[in-house]
Amino acid sequence: MKNTIKVEEMAMLVLGIYLFSLLNYQWWWFLLLILTPDFGMIGYLFGNKIGAISYNVFHHKGIAVAIYLIGIYLAIPLWQLVGVILFSHAAMDRVFGYGLKYEKGFKYTHLGEIGK
Repeated sequence: MKNTIKVEEMAMLVLGIYLFSLLNYQWWWFLLLILTPDFGMIGYLFGNKIGAISYNVFHHKGIAVAIYLIGIYLAIPLWQLVGVILFSHAAMDRVFGYGLKYEKGFKYTHLGEIGK
């Protein structure tokens, strides 16, 4: 099952890259911004509960898709970019086994414990 999830997430990452290619930004923007959603980890400075919430907000694909679609509806390319980056980053993380976090601690995710 884990391999199926990884293949599915890789396909979503490819979709994110394709959607980025439709935007009017140079490719170096994608490379520069792809890791920015990890700033959500800063919440862990305030404990596991706040950390899990802030991490999950920056790594939730539903939020990413909503931001992207609002950007399309309002014709705001920056919102489209933010949505694509959030979506692509979340898919990339899940390819490597990093899922949405539980309040128990950073290594406990919806995909299983990191490092096992």
